[in-house]
Amino acid sequence: MRPMPAVDDAAAMRLALEEAVAAETHGDVPIGAVVVRDGEVIARRHNERELSGDPTAHAEVLALRDAAAVVGHWRLLDCTLYVTLEPCVMCAGALVNARIGRVVYGAADPKAGAVASLYEVCADERLNHRPPVSHGVLADECGALLKAFFAARRR
Repeated sequence: MRPMPAVDDAAAMRLALEEAVAAETHGDVPIGAVVVRDGEVIARRHNERELSGDPTAHAEVLALRDAAAVVGHWRLLDCTLYVTLEPCVMCAGALVNARIGRVVYGAADPKAGAVASLYEVCADERLNHRPPVSHGVLADECGALLKAFFAARRR
């Protein structure tokens, strides 16, 4: 991946939104994720469950896999994951297990969110790693993309 200039939260979330749009091209729910390390994007992915037939092919999991390959280790303590929708239980667990340094998400997910909405996996004191979480970054744009996708599917 080409080196990019240092990115801030909004710029990284815009890249995650670009990934989310790419998911729509193959019928997947438009969720995108980006991993940043030292101000550089090291992984960008989008949902591929429909494309691959893999129930674990969520944007976050795919981005974590790619980031670990770049870093050369599964511990991603010095990385931040940006994702357009609040992570589900599986993805929140993967973030904790990857020892991600920070999590930033756009839209809340009241039906399946496991970072703040339904559960607080990333803040659970019983776990050995609790990454800091920021939320609401470009939330309106992230939410609008998802609403438009599901509205079109209901038509």
